[in-house]
Amino acid sequence: MPYAQDVDQIASILKQNPTWNAINPKHAARMRAQNKFKTGLDIAKYTAKIMREDMAAYDADSSQYTQSLGCWHGFIGQQKMISIKKHFGTTKRRYLYLSGWMVAALRSEFGPLPDQSMHEKTAVSGLIEELYTFLRQADAWELNHLFRALDEAEEAGDSAKAAELIKQIDNHETHVVPIIADIDAGFGNAEATYLLAKQMIEAGACCIQIENQVSDEKQCGHQDGKVTVPHADFLSKINAVRLAFLELGVDDGVIVARTDSLGAGLTKQIAVTNEPGDLGDQYNSFLDGEYIDDASQIENGDVVIKSNGKLLKPKRLASGLFQFKAGSGEDRVVLDCITSLQNGADMLWIETEKPHVGQIAAMVNRIKEVVPDAKLVYNNSPSFNWTLNFRQQVFDAMQEEGKDVSAYDRAKLMSAEYDNTELGQLADEWCRNFQRDASREAGVFHHLITLPTYHTAALSTDNLAKGYFGDEGMLAYVAGVQRQEIRQGIATVKHQDMAGSNIGDDHKEFFAGEAALKAGGKDNTMNQFG
Repeated sequence: MPYAQDVDQIASILKQNPTWNAINPKHAARMRAQNKFKTGLDIAKYTAKIMREDMAAYDADSSQYTQSLGCWHGFIGQQKMISIKKHFGTTKRRYLYLSGWMVAALRSEFGPLPDQSMHEKTAVSGLIEELYTFLRQADAWELNHLFRALDEAEEAGDSAKAAELIKQIDNHETHVVPIIADIDAGFGNAEATYLLAKQMIEAGACCIQIENQVSDEKQCGHQDGKVTVPHADFLSKINAVRLAFLELGVDDGVIVARTDSLGAGLTKQIAVTNEPGDLGDQYNSFLDGEYIDDASQIENGDVVIKSNGKLLKPKRLASGLFQFKAGSGEDRVVLDCITSLQNGADMLWIETEKPHVGQIAAMVNRIKEVVPDAKLVYNNSPSFNWTLNFRQQVFDAMQEEGKDVSAYDRAKLMSAEYDNTELGQLADEWCRNFQRDASREAGVFHHLITLPTYHTAALSTDNLAKGYFGDEGMLAYVAGVQRQEIRQGIATVKHQDMAGSNIGDDHKEFFAGEAALKAGGKDNTMNQFG
């Protein structure tokens, strides 16, 4: 509702309640405007619609892909979105990503944990709620500045300025954007998945990403030892998430089905199969083992199944897990993805071991033969050595083209000595264009970096500590942080305002009028920053 209309509506309500005469309708309308979303479900419904529109736009034009950075704290997500609005003027096609890895490493009460679903599951929904709390506060903070400017314009009798400010208030773009939230492998059985998905949606999640690993054997997608589950088990969890969305009225909620099969060589179970060629039979066809002719070849404790009309003794490890055939990863990925899309998933996530457009496209093109509008969410992972990967890809391409590569040592291409070479610069160009190329050629709708802010926090802290505890002393902070905040227009330089001090002062005045004791007077040192 437009601000002026809201003022009139609230004024009408106040007239009907004469004992509320201390309330200024402008103050109430202002507070309403600064609190657009009342619940997490409001956010989930709003952002699901945005995400569906973005998916349709990408289907029409692959250059309209979306992006996000993983955030491990509400403040990090807030500052990211404030920065995006400042530099680009809009939040369009920029999302949040919630990484299970960072929840495990940074948000567990057990302390830092590996990415193995050992952290408290409620820490996931808790972080979603925290992120949106900070984004809603960013709305209130930005609008508070506009309302203060409106007060000044009205007091000065500048009606043209006031009208322009009211227009900005009425057309304010929220910092609230879609989140792709990692539920790992569901944290238990399908019922456990459903219960956690409900909490995540109620906190604001419009999109949930779930993977096909065994929940209690879950590993980071870029580590060894991954164990997948048969399709029926995974599809039951996709159904659980969909039902959670529907129950809560988020009818267009988005599910991303992640497959770790490219790097997973093991399964905990042999799939149930009822007839040759069914889904269970296809899953089992990838099992490594040996065909046997009769019972004499069966040892104590062996498992034998019928496959391809013959008896197969699958290879079982000492752990009790069964092994897949070597080299079957891509075929299993393709089957996983087609199956997920045909059974309720909206998009895919293929976990790869390197950032290679050709490798991703080869799998996606096979999937698109069956599901033409298949779309990917792709992990631009910090677990890849991006510099080395792209330099080696360029090296191989140059070598294939017959160019002289004798000046380069392929095994040592990470060396700084190659930074300004033809190879080094071309590799940087490939890296710069990777997301555009992958979205055009490999069906990637959304590019995310899972844990960038984990690394940026470490890097910036290291740089400050090196200077501050060294010879630079206080200059390390002044020149490296505060001066840069001032010159680059970083909102946090006025940290009291960013934390809500001015909002609080205005509220105090709304509540108590001239008797309000406010923090933002002439002695507030934030005045030194203009």
